Amino acid sequence: MPKPSNKNEIIAAGLHVMFRKGYHGAGVRDVVAEAGVPQGSFTNHFRSKEVFAAEVLDHYFAHTRKLVGDALNDRSLRPRERLLRYLDIITKRLANDDYLRGCLIGDFSIEVSQVSELLRERLAEIYKEWCKPFEQCVAEGQQAGEISAQFSASDLADFLLTSWEGAILRMKVERGPEPLDRFKRIAFATVFAAERLDRA
Repeated sequence: MPKPSNKNEIIAAGLHVMFRKGYHGAGVRDVVAEAGVPQGSFTNHFRSKEVFAAEVLDHYFAHTRKLVGDALNDRSLRPRERLLRYLDIITKRLANDDYLRGCLIGDFSIEVSQVSELLRERLAEIYKEWCKPFEQCVAEGQQAGEISAQFSASDLADFLLTSWEGAILRMKVERGPEPLDRFKRIAFATVFAAERLDRA
């Protein structure tokens, strides 16, 4: 009879440990201790820490993808409101963690993109996929006239996620919501506002 796999437990444990200690600070012993499994279970499933981190990143992004879908597919809200809804969902989750924990995608972008080509390429793929539903929502808002069409929908989607990741990094430094609130106030009063009709 085959032994039960501990792979999912190790990946979940890796997410917790890497949030606390980062990629470089998270050792295999830390991860298996968090998962409550023998160290041999790790090497049975992952040929390297780098490959393991890629699976942890995919696990995290799968959850992020669901949050995006929950917000941007809510047809009871107008497109611009859906964009804000996503940011508000994330703000609430960050508040629940006392602003200590940010976004693993952003953390990895800083920590590993210069030392791991495998992880850098995976992050690039994630950003590309992550932007698509935002691009679609922005385009819908532009067509409805509630978001300015001065910039392309793809550029605005990229700006939204890139700037939001920067706000999260500042939030971690300041241990409070003001960087997040500041971004929402300014972005949605300017680049995500409707085209002004009174412009000369």
